[in-house]
Amino acid sequence: MNNIWMPNSPLGGLPIMKHAVSKRESSYDKTGGNRDFWVINQGENAVIMNVEGCGCIKHIWMTAMCKDKYFLRKVLLEMYWDGEKTPSVQVPLGDFFGVGHGYCKHYMSLPMNMVFAKDRRGPKGTVCAAMNCYFPMPFGEKAVIQIKNESDSPIDNFFFMIDYEKYTEEMPEDYGRFHAQFRHENPCRKIEYPKLDPKPSAGDLPGKNLDGKENYVILDAKGRGHYVGCILSIDNIDAGNQEYTWPGEGDDMIFIDGEIWPPSLHGTGTEDYFGAAWGYPSGEYSGPYHGITLLNDRYEYYGKSTAYRWHIEDPVRFEKSIRVTIEHGHANGQGNEYSSVGYWYQQEPHKEFPPMEKPAMRCARNIPLNI
Repeated sequence: MNNIWMPNSPLGGLPIMKHAVSKRESSYDKTGGNRDFWVINQGENAVIMNVEGCGCIKHIWMTAMCKDKYFLRKVLLEMYWDGEKTPSVQVPLGDFFGVGHGYCKHYMSLPMNMVFAKDRRGPKGTVCAAMNCYFPMPFGEKAVIQIKNESDSPIDNFFFMIDYEKYTEEMPEDYGRFHAQFRHENPCRKIEYPKLDPKPSAGDLPGKNLDGKENYVILDAKGRGHYVGCILSIDNIDAGNQEYTWPGEGDDMIFIDGEIWPPSLHGTGTEDYFGAAWGYPSGEYSGPYHGITLLNDRYEYYGKSTAYRWHIEDPVRFEKSIRVTIEHGHANGQGNEYSSVGYWYQQEPHKEFPPMEKPAMRCARNIPLNI
């Protein structure tokens, strides 16, 4: 095809015809009634998609009601491609869709969103949101998606729709498989530095970091692919009355293909990586490629937060490996609770994920936030 006809935007590609069949897996009531949901009992693994052949998931929509207040952190979403034995996606449900700490929040971005109204509650005060994902997820031979209910209650109503295409041709070799990995550290190991000034300016904070070894790790992958973004959730349990006792002075550092030092990508601060500056002065906001889905309304430097950054226009390429890290405070001087989801595409096989924590550990120190 002549390059002048190649689309340079999603809308630009709509006129191109494909040899594909549009399909959907959903929870609709097959009796013709209106019970368009599944009940997933406590401890049950429910397979919501099991499709053979070549295709690509184009959109996922889900919503659920569960009496466990933190079911969004306790229920796991897992995805397997092409008969693999270990999941390529293994993430708590709420975190996968962009909000950490087991909460719902209303926000919009290009590949992910939650549709939520804080004043609307389900039965017995259940908090629930509509959750959407538009990341394309290709598969060459098979796609399996399952929900693991590790919460303390049944999921009384689990609604879902998974829209995908089936192809008659084989998947090209250069199509990577979608991956998402949850990580959690509670708390991060704090490095203490002697303070010559009791209230130093941001530029004069004590401590040096010239290896990144104590950084919080968002993603550690091997193979060939590209990193397409993350969410980062922080509970600032190490906050105090001194200045800069917040994690935002921590730089992002991305090491590619076995780099030791310096990394290929080295940032200037946590809020900078997530597209803000001078703290989070705007409060919660959502944009196509970056935003803050959760933030303490009164004191931006305290309490819980979740921010997202999508590398859609600027994916980070790697040929052999990638290690996406971020300092927890300047030179790792903060001992806060961190959790994250890293999203990427790569050729299989992928590096095995770290063991998933038990649900109680995933929710440790999860003190309620007024939402």
